[in-house]
Amino acid sequence: MKPAMETAAEENTEQSQERKVNSRAEMEIGRYHWMYPGSKNHQYHPVPTLGDRASPLSSPGCFECCIKCLGGVPYASLVATILCFSGVALFCGCGHVALAGTVAILEQHFSTNTSDHALLSEVIQLMQYVIYGIASFFFLYGIILLAEGFYTTSAVKELHGEFKTTACGRCISGMFVFLTYVLGVAWLGVFGFSAVPVFMFYNIWSTCEVIKAPQTNGTTGVEQICVDIRQYGIIPWNALPGKICGSALENICNTNEFYMSYHLFIVACAGAGATVIALLIYMMATTYNYAVLKFKSREDCCTKF
Repeated sequence: MKPAMETAAEENTEQSQERKVNSRAEMEIGRYHWMYPGSKNHQYHPVPTLGDRASPLSSPGCFECCIKCLGGVPYASLVATILCFSGVALFCGCGHVALAGTVAILEQHFSTNTSDHALLSEVIQLMQYVIYGIASFFFLYGIILLAEGFYTTSAVKELHGEFKTTACGRCISGMFVFLTYVLGVAWLGVFGFSAVPVFMFYNIWSTCEVIKAPQTNGTTGVEQICVDIRQYGIIPWNALPGKICGSALENICNTNEFYMSYHLFIVACAGAGATVIALLIYMMATTYNYAVLKFKSREDCCTKF
């Protein structure tokens, strides 16, 4: 009996203490409202406990989201796209201006008759239109390959749930692999073709340097040093004069058209080489992504059965 009485007395004591605390809190609130009448409409919200608060480590922050997004960036395709755009821009822009300068040099010095180089002028004009088409095509193709790189990289790394590999997606990736291989082989031919005018202008420039040499100036055979442009096959053999010698050849080398065309052809050749390197990077990236996607699709089929 005694323990029951003691527990009842303790409970009464605790209840009376709680009432005193509540009454004291109510008194403080009433005093606050009396001193600040405008605060009566203020609503008091309970302070959440530590258990109700979400831990900052439980939800991903901005840094984790940024790292996840950066993990889905196809860096190989991005580098290849920048290199491809730069190479195609150099090849198309410098090649277009260099071809126009070459026609001007031929008309003024090596082929005075218009009918002799009429075919060459038409071919050069056609090549300039082809340059416009190449620039437009590779601008679109580079963007498409970059987008395809984003898709395949996210699908390979499984960063997002909405990126699912399908048979259609794998077929499109395989088509891009095949097309990139074909374009890579074609640009190897373009790179070799762009080296031909560089070789031709280098031979003319080196001949001019021989004429300017001190040991050559003291001899009487300066006028016998010639360049016959007809041997390169760009103008027919009956074109006149076709061959320039001595001081006349030196004057051609000192013209602005020759200087600009020579260096622009070098830059165009370098741009073609950069495009070949970009296509090689594209080939490696697309082939790897396609192989991984195909392997993952086979694993999914095996797990289903």
